[in-house]
Amino acid sequence: MKPVFTNFLYFVERKPEIEYHKILMINLKAIKPYCLKTLKVFRKALTVLGFILLLSVLLSFTDCPFWAYYWLGTYNAKLTQEPNVLVVMGGGGMPGPDGLLRCFFTSEIAKEIPDSKIIIAIPGDTAKHEKSPELLMAQELILRGIDSSRILYENKGHNTRSQAVNIRKMFYAKNIDSVVIRIVTSPDHMFRSVAAFHKVGFQYVGGRPSFEEAIDEEILVRKDITIKELQAETRKLNLRYNMWNYMKYEITVLREWCAIVYYKLKGWI
Repeated sequence: MKPVFTNFLYFVERKPEIEYHKILMINLKAIKPYCLKTLKVFRKALTVLGFILLLSVLLSFTDCPFWAYYWLGTYNAKLTQEPNVLVVMGGGGMPGPDGLLRCFFTSEIAKEIPDSKIIIAIPGDTAKHEKSPELLMAQELILRGIDSSRILYENKGHNTRSQAVNIRKMFYAKNIDSVVIRIVTSPDHMFRSVAAFHKVGFQYVGGRPSFEEAIDEEILVRKDITIKELQAETRKLNLRYNMWNYMKYEITVLREWCAIVYYKLKGWI
């Protein structure tokens, strides 16, 4: 069967005596059911998206987004043995808030375990100039009192899976059961990182999520006010700060869950 537009051109060329507007009306009637179906699907899609948006706004007034974020950062991250290798994941970039937080927590752990090696896992600059991300992270660790001789680099991997594989290759000559790894990364990235390192053969893997410490809400509220004014200001804080932060948590958690599903389907975790 010829397409509608092709049929119309055929009539235009072969039968010029026919009234073209009638032909066009006939063809429009033919495609009308398809237009109605498309419109119906579009309306359903808008309804579903609207429901998701409404649900996300309602959830942002609860603690559910935070606990989902917290779960990603703490589930399966415990380590029963003292680590001898610290792996700081640099996917957040450097300089940047995520990179600085990870360096801070890595330096704190490294000071507690002075014999441990530190591996900076971040896609690096092959030229290794002074602003290369891996060198910037190393400089931050050195500024915090870490000896540069303890720092190693994994700068060839471009995702968590390839970084875990490359770090595994660094220990081929060593008994893998003697390697105890503590990963330092963002909370949302912790679950996938630990699972990826387990998958490539490391038996002892735990984590230290780089949770930030929020400002105490009490210092944002005036002291010399009535109880009624205090309640009003507290409600405003929830709307001005918590709601939007929790909505960001929702996006972060949703994005990470999609990554986890992808890694699971690929057999990487």
